Amino acid sequence: MSGRIQKLERDLKWLKAYAAILTCVLVFTALAPLGQSTSEDGIIRVRGLIIEDEEGRERILLGAPIPDAANRVRTDLERVREIWGSRFGERYMEFYKDYRNDMNGLLILDANGFDRIAVGDPTPDPNIGRRIAPATGIEINDEEGYERTGYGLLKVDGLYRVVLGLDSDRGTEGLTLSLFDGGKVGLSVYGERSLFLGTAPPGAMTGVSGEFHGLRLGSGDEVSYEINAAAESGAEQ
Repeated sequence: MSGRIQKLERDLKWLKAYAAILTCVLVFTALAPLGQSTSEDGIIRVRGLIIEDEEGRERILLGAPIPDAANRVRTDLERVREIWGSRFGERYMEFYKDYRNDMNGLLILDANGFDRIAVGDPTPDPNIGRRIAPATGIEINDEEGYERTGYGLLKVDGLYRVVLGLDSDRGTEGLTLSLFDGGKVGLSVYGERSLFLGTAPPGAMTGVSGEFHGLRLGSGDEVSYEINAAAESGAEQ
């Protein structure tokens, strides 16, 4: 009797081993085609990716274009109306409908769903107005979704503009370092007291009738101080 029991125990162990081996074979057979189609060349190919935090909130969006996220403020018109529409009025909401909110690239959201960092081609428009042209680059926003700095390449009327901008607490320009093909090159400070340091052709962002190469300080619409080496050079000639 004991011999039979021992034999049955050995047979049962073999059956378990066979079952385990068969399970592994079946799993490998089922997954092999999937693995070959997605990673045969070592590259993962997807249309989009959403990374969530431990609370299940969408925090990083990656795609071309980026996938929709339920937590994102920019694509939730009710939240836009509540947060920014209450500040800027109903007319703002009419303009907002034409703003670019999608992008190709990487977008980082904060826990409240505000866009914080966008890297792409193109990037979204600021929440206070459309860009003069689609921008390729990076934008960084504050905790209320207002753009505070960005570095981008734009093409306007067939000519490129490279701009590094630092913005005020409501997203309006505070300081820019820019290079316009065929246009101005320099540093600009905006506000009640303005400054331009650089070069520009006639009338291009300086309001002068001739070529500009120097420093210009202003207060409102008035020019308080100006040094224009181009004008001095022309006078000497």
